[in-house]
Amino acid sequence: MSRRTYPSDLTDRQWQRIEPHIPPEKWGGRTRSVSIREVLNGILYLVRNGCAWRAIPHDLPNWTTCRHYYDRFRRDGTWAVIHKLLREQVRAMAGRPLEPSAAVLDAQSVKCGGKGGIKAMTLARR
Repeated sequence: MSRRTYPSDLTDRQWQRIEPHIPPEKWGGRTRSVSIREVLNGILYLVRNGCAWRAIPHDLPNWTTCRHYYDRFRRDGTWAVIHKLLREQVRAMAGRPLEPSAAVLDAQSVKCGGKGGIKAMTLARR
């Protein structure tokens, strides 16, 4: 089935880099009835457009299927593996070491706590 392409869809070259790192079907389970590439296209559509899960277009896999694989890949570390692979490839193409030598940490500088008790409450106007 051909469908309209979206700017967030994986290209053939991108899919070739990612595909070997996608976990295979679970042994003894049901066979996959959807293309994992199309599931990833659905997830990328959601991330790129910032929409709700239910707003994934109907020509992509069902939103519940996309959400299932998103959660599964988060739990089993697939996203971390793909991120590491892509980061290393970008750094290698830029002629940099594969692992970064520095990191930036961000911390909250202003404490946002509760009120200071009864004294901090404003009095009611009469």
